[in-house]
Amino acid sequence: MLIIFDWDGTLIDSTAKIIGSMQLAIAELGLPPIADDAVKGIIGLGLPEAVATLYPGTDVARLDQLRSSYSQYFIAADRVPCHFYPDVERVLDHLRDKGHQLAVATGKSRNGLNRVLSNLQLTDYFDASRCADETASKPDPLMLHQLLAELNYDAGAAVMVGDTAFDLEMAANAGVASVGVSYGAHPVDRLLLHKPRRIIDRFEQLLECID
Repeated sequence: MLIIFDWDGTLIDSTAKIIGSMQLAIAELGLPPIADDAVKGIIGLGLPEAVATLYPGTDVARLDQLRSSYSQYFIAADRVPCHFYPDVERVLDHLRDKGHQLAVATGKSRNGLNRVLSNLQLTDYFDASRCADETASKPDPLMLHQLLAELNYDAGAAVMVGDTAFDLEMAANAGVASVGVSYGAHPVDRLLLHKPRRIIDRFEQLLECID
């Protein structure tokens, strides 16, 4: 089976860092204040789509400034790497040992994902990955279609694991089963709108879904 993971909020506990970096960028540019929950709500989108959602109708140049400022704050904060959620490393190793292939589908940029994989010494760990700046942003199914084609899987032999409605909607759009996690960015009631096979509260529960 091919198991495709979102990154931030699913494998890595980075939600607070994302919110903090965005709030610093907003303050630096003097943009109208936005609640933390609003920032949390756009986690999972590609960065251009995220800032446009936060500030609809804002001119492109201003949104580009926000993107750039956020990226600088996040890269600086990420010098101290985020931790995996409990049991993530053990469960991923178990799934690999069982012969499953693992992939990442993320709203991060390619540079951002490569940086964090290098910091964690996981550069060659996943069989494939797709990032929002090299394909369509979630919930468009393109990144899942590309991963399925690259690794030669049918949609029925794959599952998407994510913490946001964008992850689960993308899976539904691609005809791929999904598992939601309750501990990430989006509330469970929002996840349930996209009919995941299951919502798990701890990462180790994924083994029950797969095995």
